[in-house]
Amino acid sequence: MAQGSRGNYYQRLGWTGLFIVATLVSVLGCSLMPSLEEQERMVQNNKLALNQLTPQAFVKAWGIPAYQHAGFMQFFGMKDDELIPRSRLAMGEPPRGWEVRIEAGDALFLAYPDRGWLVVFFEERLVYREALTAAQLHELGHSWQHEEKFRSRFEVPAAR
Repeated sequence: MAQGSRGNYYQRLGWTGLFIVATLVSVLGCSLMPSLEEQERMVQNNKLALNQLTPQAFVKAWGIPAYQHAGFMQFFGMKDDELIPRSRLAMGEPPRGWEVRIEAGDALFLAYPDRGWLVVFFEERLVYREALTAAQLHELGHSWQHEEKFRSRFEVPAAR
């Protein structure tokens, strides 16, 4: 085999291997997510497991949230795989125990004052949950509503 064709062979082999690994990770990731019915049971039992629950499970179990907010968000990655939204921290303060990992993208926040929970989703999976009082959740929801009045159409996340 000539030197040039050997390089192309290894390059094609590398792309094929990368594709196979990506496919396996995708399939395994989907298979690790519980069924929607199981997720709904987990939510009903207040077992809010990170990376195992979707927004649909919460809506099916608890109903439409009193407040919801969607937007681009930076997250601080923690050792237990929790992603803490930047908006839940004091300005300029990293969370205690933060690893040097940051993720960013469209986030969905659901506030359930009657249940006492703020739940946050990134890439359609629960990455953060915080128990708050009903008053705190109403205050947060009202701030989202106020913020929404001043959002331009360029800041609104695309519908999926």
